Amino acid sequence: MKKSNPVSRLCTTSDLSAEGITRIQQALNPLLADIFALYLKTKNFHWHLSGPHFRDYHLMFDEQGDQLFDMTDAIAERARKLGAQTLHSIGEISREQRIRDNDEPYVDPSDMLNELRENNLELLGFMRDAHEICDKYEDVATASLLENWIDETERRIWFLFEAQQDTDSSGH
Repeated sequence: MKKSNPVSRLCTTSDLSAEGITRIQQALNPLLADIFALYLKTKNFHWHLSGPHFRDYHLMFDEQGDQLFDMTDAIAERARKLGAQTLHSIGEISREQRIRDNDEPYVDPSDMLNELRENNLELLGFMRDAHEICDKYEDVATASLLENWIDETERRIWFLFEAQQDTDSSGH
């Protein structure tokens, strides 16, 4: 009796082409790694924040971190629904992530806002790229999820931008 490959048991059936599934997986896994990286950076800044705007930024970073974390399960499950593999470990996240970590012991709140805004702009570009791939292979379900996350990301960028305006004009 021939033993089957246990990994093949994870290959859910889909009506998308094998090439499409592969390309979508290749877009979703780095995106998922980036979201985990940005989630942890946002929480890091939330935990290590100090200064006169502590309460406002602390709450905003917490809200944004929750929003990022909420995306992770949906992305991973979307990949699995297509029959693709998704991330398995922190090591895999670190190999796939494009958004860089910040390990500094202290980051000025103004720099936190700027770095998170820039990282969210990067993430926005990665989401748009993934959306293009989904459109090419007619994966409307993943594209639809991405459209909502793009909107959420634009909102995070807006809030970070506006909060940065406050720090830029605080001397007046």
